[in-house]
Amino acid sequence: MHRPPVAATPMAFVRAMLLGYEKYGIDPSAALREAQITPSQLRKPDARITAAQMETISAFAMQELDDEALGWFSRRLPWGTYGMLCRASVSAPNLGVALKRWCRHQGLLVDDVALQLGVSGDTARYTIAEHRRFGAMREFCLVTLLRAVHGFACWAIDSRIPLTAVDLPFAAPPHRDVYPLLFPGPVRFDAAQCGFAFAAEYLAMPLRRDERALRAMLQRALPLTVLQYRRDRLLVQRVRELLRAGGGPAHTADTLAAALHMSTRSLHRQLRDEGAALQPLKDEVRRELAVERLQRTDRPVKQIAREAGFANEKSFARAFRLWTGETPSALRARRGPP
Repeated sequence: MHRPPVAATPMAFVRAMLLGYEKYGIDPSAALREAQITPSQLRKPDARITAAQMETISAFAMQELDDEALGWFSRRLPWGTYGMLCRASVSAPNLGVALKRWCRHQGLLVDDVALQLGVSGDTARYTIAEHRRFGAMREFCLVTLLRAVHGFACWAIDSRIPLTAVDLPFAAPPHRDVYPLLFPGPVRFDAAQCGFAFAAEYLAMPLRRDERALRAMLQRALPLTVLQYRRDRLLVQRVRELLRAGGGPAHTADTLAAALHMSTRSLHRQLRDEGAALQPLKDEVRRELAVERLQRTDRPVKQIAREAGFANEKSFARAFRLWTGETPSALRARRGPP
């Protein structure tokens, strides 16, 4: 049975868009008709539209106003500006270089905002400094700028990039429930500065897209700012790292999902999309930890079995033989000095 599209995008975003029409003195009626948004819907404070409607009215408005910034900035960003930013970044060797190019080139276009990418330890942070007052356009402007960069980054490396923090410098709006759909990570309102954080290891990932893929994407680029990217090419690696840090068996699907800021169901689904599953990953990590400790330490086999999550030494030896073809004692006997 075909499910009807869910109307989740707040009408507040459309009303913010219409402020751009007001700024340029243009009648928005054609854009509203194109997106099938009625005047009565527009007036309802808590009304919602579908992602497809949002894509339709956004594309129509950007072309009709000839401003992809929809009136936010002190100067227009003509139709095609987003594609130019993408082209300037897509030839980069990795995501870190691509995002730095994006920030630099955005700064050449407007000085109303300053974009910056910084790294501290294992965390990367993308921030937006505001150099003008955006008034009623502020929420929609900042959210769109964040989603545009995150959407491009995910598309460029063909990987979902989970966000460890999303900071928004305004009070939680009445439609705050839409934010989990917009950002794959915890959202904090009333923050000191706008931006988001993610694992810095994504910055080293090579870009997987070329000019041909870019042309195809730009045919319908706006969904990248509305829908979350699903595939996470680093998910398996990050699960393995968490399992190793926690000793392997200490983690459950629920604790891993919480550490990765996703639901347990999403964790299993995304691992499946990557051709992996949680239990085999746990077994791999247990085997690696057991081999390392047998080869590099003098801990008793019974203790290593317990650390690997086995109830007793006998069950550990049986599993170890299946993993390696020999017993823990035989492996240890073949090693050199620890």
